[in-house]
This record gives sequence, structure tokens and C-alpha cells, in this order.
Amino acid sequence: MKYVLTGSTGNITKPLAATLLAAGHEVTIITSSPSRKEAIESLGAKAAIGSLLEASFVTDAFSGADAVYLMIPPTFAVSDWLGYQKQIGENFVTAIKESGVKYVVQLSSIGAHMGQGAGPIDGLAYLEKRLETMDGINVLKLRPSYFYTNFYNSINLIKHAGILGSNMGNGDQQLVLTHPNDIAAVAVKYLVALDFKAQSVVYISSDIRSLSEIAKVLGDAIGRLDLPWIGFSDADALQGMRQSGLPEVNAKEYVQMGKSIREGLIQEDYFNSNEQPQGTIKLEDFAKEFAQAYNS
Repeated sequence: MKYVLTGSTGNITKPLAATLLAAGHEVTIITSSPSRKEAIESLGAKAAIGSLLEASFVTDAFSGADAVYLMIPPTFAVSDWLGYQKQIGENFVTAIKESGVKYVVQLSSIGAHMGQGAGPIDGLAYLEKRLETMDGINVLKLRPSYFYTNFYNSINLIKHAGILGSNMGNGDQQLVLTHPNDIAAVAVKYLVALDFKAQSVVYISSDIRSLSEIAKVLGDAIGRLDLPWIGFSDADALQGMRQSGLPEVNAKEYVQMGKSIREGLIQEDYFNSNEQPQGTIKLEDFAKEFAQAYNS
């Protein structure tokens, strides 16, 4: 089988590609960075170097594929983040139509059921809806929960302020968590089997913990016992992100995402669907990885 994967050598695409290649499949990885070509080829995959913002390039890359894995890479270099996401989504739709791809696995997100009001998730929801309008293809929408790895962004906050926090809520707020390796494991299962039909959604999660528990487990792992979780106001969260160097357009979207988590909207469909964590990597497992990053 021939697979085309977006996501360059990211923390989902790389293990996904390695597993497909080990099973004897042909894999092409799309990257916008020529510097990643060697790393991609060292895996045994083919590198397709170009921009997802160019529809003709995406179409050529998808040509001849049995299945594609779609993800919209984050960016900190645009003034209209949603517009950027929509343009890539439209290019994916065009490429699928013109290349004749029949199987699509999309990396979406928990909260995509909202359609709007979920910050950077809104662009993923837009792609979900566009793929639903297409006839003759089979689409699996993966909706992973909040990435453990997002907490790497809080390392400086811990080191300089001695706290962990955001505007996602107070300490008793429950947060559904997932690890990129657990996402890759689910994606590869479906890509190898190609047994999904029409349009379907799969939630992916590894653990569910309160924000205070998260602070305690991560704090214990780095030797900061009793690390507190502090719930920020939206205004304080925005100010903190801007002071850390995050562009305003991105900071506002992340603040909106945190607000929607705090208000119970982003995780609402997950809980209403009686979903349960199926991933193998629990918070305590990730804490060991977090400690390595913290101490590096």
C-alpha cells in the first residue's frame, strides 16, 4: 500500500511512518523544510518537499496514494490563523478530489464538535465539515484530547514563578489528556486495516486528571513538591502569553481554547459520549518525560 503523510517528522507522523514502513508499506512524508529531507529518507520514506498552501503541490504529492493522513501544522507566522487553516483544508479537499484518494485519516481534535468557539480547533472542525461534503471517500476523524506535551510550554513558568497554571480552570477542573504515541498507535491501526467506511469519529485519550493532580504529579517528578495549580483569568493568560513572545493572533486563540475548556464546552461531547481513556501512557509515565525536558 502507498501512504502519504503530512506532519513532517513531528511527534505523531514520525512513529506513524516508522510503523507503516516496518510493515512493508510505501510511505511519502510531506514537509515544508528541505532540512528534514535527510531525516525522512533515513526512516526509509520518500520526502515530498513543498508548501501545503500550494494546492498543485499537495495534489501531486497525493497522486497514486491508497490513503492519506492529514494534519494542519500550527503556525506562528500568519495574521489570520483560521484563514490559514481553511486554505490548507481547501487544498486537501482539492487534492483528494483530483488524485482519487479513497481513504483519509484526519488529525482533528476534541472540541471539533463545536464548530466554532474552540480557538485553534475551529480550523480542524472546518476541515471535518468539508470532508463530510465529499462523496466516494472514507474518512476517519481522529479527535485526540489535550496533549501532555503542551505542558512543556509551562517549564519557564514553573522555573521562574514556581507555579503551574492557565485559564483552563481551577484545580478541580478535569482535563482529558493524551500522548502523541497513543495517537500514532490508533492512526496506524486504522491506516493499515483501512476498514473504516463513509464518515466516522474516534476519540483518543490516555488519562483524565484534575488540574491540581497534574501539577502535583509533574511537580513531584521534577522535585518541586506541592507545585500549585493556579487558575488564571483570560486577561492574565493573554498577557502572560504575549510576554512570553507568542504572537497576539495565536495567544488570543489559545486563550479562547482555555476558556472553552473551563466552561465545559470542548470536552462536552467526549463526556456525553461516555468515552474512556484507551491509551497506555498515563500521567505518571509522561511525568518522567517532562522531568527530562525540565532538567535538560
